[in-house]
Amino acid sequence: MRHLALVVLAVLFAASTAVVASGADAPQEKSVTGYLTDTYCYSTMGAHGPSHKQCAIGCAKKGIPVALREKDGKMIILLPPKDAEPIPSDVIDKMEDEVTITGKEYQAGGVTFLTVESVK
Repeated sequence: MRHLALVVLAVLFAASTAVVASGADAPQEKSVTGYLTDTYCYSTMGAHGPSHKQCAIGCAKKGIPVALREKDGKMIILLPPKDAEPIPSDVIDKMEDEVTITGKEYQAGGVTFLTVESVK
């Protein structure tokens, strides 16, 4: 009887651990404010700000990854809302502007990603 109770407890523990682990992987919706940044020019030359706006728009249109640079310097890589789609044009048009992006947050390989569901 004691052996059966231990087996039942082990199964319950394993099941609860699986539920907790699957909940941790679910993306969370989040709103983040920062500056839309051209990752190539920012990382290689430190270029950013209003004087860099037209270059950043051109780079984003050509497919250079776009990041949201928070005031503390943290960079979040932006993703389109769905696979096989480009970054929305309202993001590209606002390059180097301060915006608030709302979307689903993902973590992978030590990098934070945010899908673009809305831009304000």
